[in-house]
Amino acid sequence: MASQTANDAGNRVIIAIAGVVMQVALGAVYAWSVFRDPLAQAYGGASATAVNTTFSITIFTLGFAAFAGGLWMGRSGPRIVALTAGVLYGLGIFLASFAEGSLVLLYLTYGLIAGAGIGLGYIVPVATLIKWFPDKRGFITGIAVAGFGGGAFVTAFVARGLVASSGPFSAFAILGIVYLVMVVGAALFMRNPPEGYRPPGWEPEESGTGGASAANYDLGGALKTWQWFALWALLFLNVTAGIAIITEAAPIAQTISGVSAAVAASLVSIISVGNALGRFFWAWLSDAIGRKWVFFVMFLLQAVLLVLLPLLGAASFVLLAILAFIVVSCYGGGFGTMPAFSADYFGSANVGKIYGLMLTAWSFGGVLGPLLISYIIDSTDSYSLAFFILAGIMVGSAVVAFIVRPPRRGSEVPAAQPEGARA
Repeated sequence: MASQTANDAGNRVIIAIAGVVMQVALGAVYAWSVFRDPLAQAYGGASATAVNTTFSITIFTLGFAAFAGGLWMGRSGPRIVALTAGVLYGLGIFLASFAEGSLVLLYLTYGLIAGAGIGLGYIVPVATLIKWFPDKRGFITGIAVAGFGGGAFVTAFVARGLVASSGPFSAFAILGIVYLVMVVGAALFMRNPPEGYRPPGWEPEESGTGGASAANYDLGGALKTWQWFALWALLFLNVTAGIAIITEAAPIAQTISGVSAAVAASLVSIISVGNALGRFFWAWLSDAIGRKWVFFVMFLLQAVLLVLLPLLGAASFVLLAILAFIVVSCYGGGFGTMPAFSADYFGSANVGKIYGLMLTAWSFGGVLGPLLISYIIDSTDSYSLAFFILAGIMVGSAVVAFIVRPPRRGSEVPAAQPEGARA
């Protein structure tokens, strides 16, 4: 059994910092709504659905790429996966600068290529840091993905300035280079801990009582349990609601509260803070009250706020921003809590593969949420119906959170083939 050294302790902090930097760059994708109206104008008045299809393709590709990244990490370790992610992400955004006049090219570059890079990169810090911090699963996964949620905070202001000065396509060229440098630089620090690594004074739970399973599952074993599909459903439903708000954030502010484009862009940054803080806060809270109860509370809270959002938002932009902030914090909270939820139920030995496949829920929710709200906007020119439908989905989601419980397999040795130990 490997023991922790002072060097190991320092390494895990450095790796955590690099993971956050990587996630900040990848999470800039959440500033998409800043580009929506300028792109619609650039493409001759294209519909919200046509433009938002780009973002849907990005998120759909992201989820499946995360699964591929989890499998690849199992063979080759995290560093090569992260390096590839940086190249694809930066290249995809840069090439989108040549998509003027062709929505299809935008779909291929920003959607497919960049989406693949984001997915490959996203899973690396999550799966790696769970292994470095087995004593603080909820806390560290919250920190790891908080950067992703907060990536749009700065990007929204920077992107708006770039778009205003030189147009959306020139903005893509500049941002693509910046993202490539950030992700590739952070990737150089990614590596797995020594086999058998444990922080000093920490011992893993040996029983299956409470909110965790006693076993380490391989991917096939996890897929034989109904719990894996329940966790997939929780993530899918949470994504569907939250990402609909993120996709339309700036237009929502302009339509419901009647504010200017500049003020509307500030909502993108405001909710990005909610996304980031929610990933940390709800994950931290899950260490105290349990993962399932965090999801239960988040779903019921979102149901109430989504009903109130079009009503109170019309009265005040401040109220709109507060409600959207909390809703998106719950969206982020799902991503902050679910990696630890997955590790609790299925063990951490193969979390990259098991949680990587679970992230396909992000793919499908990332398509359904934006397309649902875009379709309703194009059909009714109103956000209220979309918010009420999403509120109903959240009520149903709370039922799933209430009934889920850990899988039981009795006494079992750890999986024989844990994910690769190479850097």
